[in-house]
Amino acid sequence: MPSACDSVIEDIEDMVSSNDPTLQDRQSARTRIIPRSRKQKDGNHEELQADSLIPGTQKIWMKTWGCSHNNSDGEYMAGQLAASGYKITDDPIEADLWLLNSCTVKNPAEDHFRNSIKKAQEQQKKVVLAGCVPQAQPRMDYLKGLSIIGVQQIDRVVEVVDEAIKGHSVRLLGQKKDGGRRLGGARLDLPKIRKNPLIEIISINTGCLNACTYCKTKHARGDLASYPVEELVERTRQFFPEGVCEIWLTSEDTGAYGRDIGTDLPTLLWRLVEEIPEGAMLRLGMTNPPYILEHLEEMAKILTHPRVYAFLHVPVQSASDSVLMDMKREYCVSDFKTVVDFLKERVPGVTIATDVICGFPGETDKDFQETLDLVKLYRFPSLFINQFYPRPGTPAAKMEQVPAHIKKQRTKELSQLFHSYNPYDHKVGERQQVLVTEESFDAQYYVAHNKFYEQVLVPKRAEFKGKMIEVDIYEAGKHFMKGRPVEDSKPFTPSIAAPVQKGEVSGLTQ
Repeated sequence: MPSACDSVIEDIEDMVSSNDPTLQDRQSARTRIIPRSRKQKDGNHEELQADSLIPGTQKIWMKTWGCSHNNSDGEYMAGQLAASGYKITDDPIEADLWLLNSCTVKNPAEDHFRNSIKKAQEQQKKVVLAGCVPQAQPRMDYLKGLSIIGVQQIDRVVEVVDEAIKGHSVRLLGQKKDGGRRLGGARLDLPKIRKNPLIEIISINTGCLNACTYCKTKHARGDLASYPVEELVERTRQFFPEGVCEIWLTSEDTGAYGRDIGTDLPTLLWRLVEEIPEGAMLRLGMTNPPYILEHLEEMAKILTHPRVYAFLHVPVQSASDSVLMDMKREYCVSDFKTVVDFLKERVPGVTIATDVICGFPGETDKDFQETLDLVKLYRFPSLFINQFYPRPGTPAAKMEQVPAHIKKQRTKELSQLFHSYNPYDHKVGERQQVLVTEESFDAQYYVAHNKFYEQVLVPKRAEFKGKMIEVDIYEAGKHFMKGRPVEDSKPFTPSIAAPVQKGEVSGLTQ
């Protein structure tokens, strides 16, 4: 006979009665409790022992895969759990529960997620699942019996973790609505533990207006739902006093922001830059070509603002109109070129990052050559190259696939082209102002970014962290430059590093 702990609860309201204390009651009560030890007859004091099944006393290990939006969700969940009394640990072995925050963009990311679930179960850890994978396909066999927190329900993560600790399986996958209108998600003023205390990742909207045939994220995040301008402005006012010096605006498509609530991206950006103090910077997230085309004039002005990085991530995915049509991308390659050419003319030095999918179903040699020609034309300094993976449940998965060896060859050819040029050679000898916010992979440098969001490695000095400093560029590589603080500058012979080969890592951040 199954025990009560084995039961599956479809909604947490089935567990909680009106007489039970709320999360706020519990947090408030904790602040008023002063534990006292009990005297034994021999005069020794007995240490207070907590019941290991009392929620809010356990250690939790979190793992997040995927985009900056997912990372922001993870930071919010960690903040709420810590505020409720749970200890967030970096050690999965000592943790009582694993919170796994998944990404559904590519097969490898889901494979890592699935393997982590299996590993947790082998180690007899409690498990709570989050992110786009369980939201999009909660009935997958390997998710059976496990607790799930939906992407729009992260403000209730404490409730789900509490029940998982008790041995119950709870799933909260609903959407947040107000008067029938879908909301952007959980409120923005929740407690948060930032992975990097200097960087605030703020989601301005969730979902999108497209229906790309290869995309599984749409199944999880749904249609466009934007946060109101005032709510985003208020959130921005909150975090600068906390030591934040860099904002990342994120969503599935920042360019579509506001179309569901009667506003637009430039309106939001002009309001936000009013709140950004001297010495801080804003980075705009990914935008698809169709929704930025009508705002090019305003976007050019915003990107030249001294406290906004002159950087834009605009995925092209393919330079073949035929392939773009099969992808249902709702633009042609000439639209993409219009965006890039306009911004390059109006925002001198602007960095345009883009994405390419190699081997989409139906892609011919001619189609792929058009993509190669586009990369040769613009020599993108930041290029995300993805071999096509058919995601279950998407229209593209049902199309006739390009043979695996051809997909691999095209991915390799495009990677070789990308690694054949160094975009920063001409910057050696420049004096640049950079904002220091991160640490390099090898922990040998601090990582800064200049006005164009180009990566500059600087000496690792505590006084630089979170500060805007001036450096002289003395070396350039494929993905970064090296800068010497102006006060340390002396006559030097500029050096240009050899191109970084595919698979090499040289002082880069995540």
